[in-house]
Amino acid sequence: MRVNPNPMPDLLEALNESQLETQQAMLEISSGRSVNQPSDNPTAAALLVENNDQATFNSGYLQSIGTVQGQLSTADSTLSSVVTALQRAISLGVEGANGTLSDSDRASIANELQGIQSQLVSLANASYEGRYVFAGTNTNTPPFVVDNTVPSGVSYVGNTDVNQVAIGNGNKLTINQPGSQLFSAPGNDVFLAINNLIQALQTNTGIGDAVTSLGAANSYLSGQRVFYGNAANQAQSQSTYLNAAKPQIAQQQNTLGGADLAAAATNLARSQIDTQATLATISKLTENNLFSYLK
Repeated sequence: MRVNPNPMPDLLEALNESQLETQQAMLEISSGRSVNQPSDNPTAAALLVENNDQATFNSGYLQSIGTVQGQLSTADSTLSSVVTALQRAISLGVEGANGTLSDSDRASIANELQGIQSQLVSLANASYEGRYVFAGTNTNTPPFVVDNTVPSGVSYVGNTDVNQVAIGNGNKLTINQPGSQLFSAPGNDVFLAINNLIQALQTNTGIGDAVTSLGAANSYLSGQRVFYGNAANQAQSQSTYLNAAKPQIAQQQNTLGGADLAAAATNLARSQIDTQATLATISKLTENNLFSYLK
């Protein structure tokens, strides 16, 4: 049998290994993860990076969707208020078309319509979190201004572009329609229609035609609300999907890098015993030196 005349290097290597095992076990127990650095498991580490990136992206998408949903809700509720105001204006126009009314009665109706006209301008300049929702992409400036130089009495100063928001990997959602498309579309200009009705009541001419035009503009605007309903449904559907993916991603993270705490505790106890045993052996060897034999 071959006897190692100098076992100290082997003992020191064993001591180092047991201490490393102790450190690894303690790290797994404290972090709850078996992969704390790439060298622990390179394949799992790479997959965990992808998994964490996906979780981060999804969190960002959900945050964007939350903002989008608020803007879509604001736009839709604003258009609902516009439709309600237009319906009141139409009712006033029908009332004003009654031939038995006096000039004073029609003037009173025209005054109320002017109030509705101002209300419509205010609604068309609705904002969400400081950004105007009907201004195209020029969201920092109110899109509609009173302008007595144009037939409608109101000018659109926004642009005709639309905003898109990423709500998923390769999934972008258009979140607005420009105000020019909603409120001042050719043939369905809300401001022109109500201004014509006011003038018709003031002059007692063409009231019926003005009411018809205002009704057509109202119907057109009501139809445009479908866009916001569809966009809101898409945003909600994507939000539901991303929220459902959260536990799946968490499970994948645990499967790839979660620590087996029971096994880690066992490894810790075993490595500590190995360390103590190795230290005890080294201690005995250092006692058995030349000076011990010379005593």
